[in-house]
Amino acid sequence: MAQDEMVIFTRTFELLAWLMPVSNHFPKQYRHTYTQRLLTAAFDLNERLEEANLRVGRHRVACLRAADEALARVRIYIRLAVRLRWLSKGQYQHVAQLLNEIGRLLGGWLKASA
Repeated sequence: MAQDEMVIFTRTFELLAWLMPVSNHFPKQYRHTYTQRLLTAAFDLNERLEEANLRVGRHRVACLRAADEALARVRIYIRLAVRLRWLSKGQYQHVAQLLNEIGRLLGGWLKASA
């Protein structure tokens, strides 16, 4: 299936496009630790999905599992940002919906590839 036909790539791009400016408003003292880890996990998610799209068989499954691990890290960092009140309820609601959709799409792709 072509990349431009797969919704997961659009949603992951939306996540990155949303996350980058929002994370600029996190406290400066955490920019090189927390913020960097969050963005790294989000970019890892995107890169693993891109790699999975180029592979087949067990190599694709391995990339999809790595993407799932990156997604889990992003979710943890987002929950922490909410707990520390760096994200509003509305922002959390938006990103949680996006992450849940990406998770469902990823799960379906993984199931179809296994």
